[in-house]
Amino acid sequence: MTSPDPEPNRTTGLEPGGGVPPGETPPAEGGTSGVARPDPPAVRRKGWGALPLVLIILLAAVIAIGLIGMAVALIVQ
Repeated sequence: MTSPDPEPNRTTGLEPGGGVPPGETPPAEGGTSGVARPDPPAVRRKGWGALPLVLIILLAAVIAIGLIGMAVALIVQ
């Protein structure tokens, strides 16, 4: 494996200071741009949590009790 920064004293074609003379091919880049192991995908939760479901069921029960109470009050009159 080559290092990303070649040593200028041992690399052919480099001028002092690391420049490349006209017509000369610069040294190849190091192959360190890729990621060896990508991060695992984020775990996506499916469905509803317990608290929102309980709140929705309680709200529906309160509304149903209210409607039943109104119906009974109309019938009893």
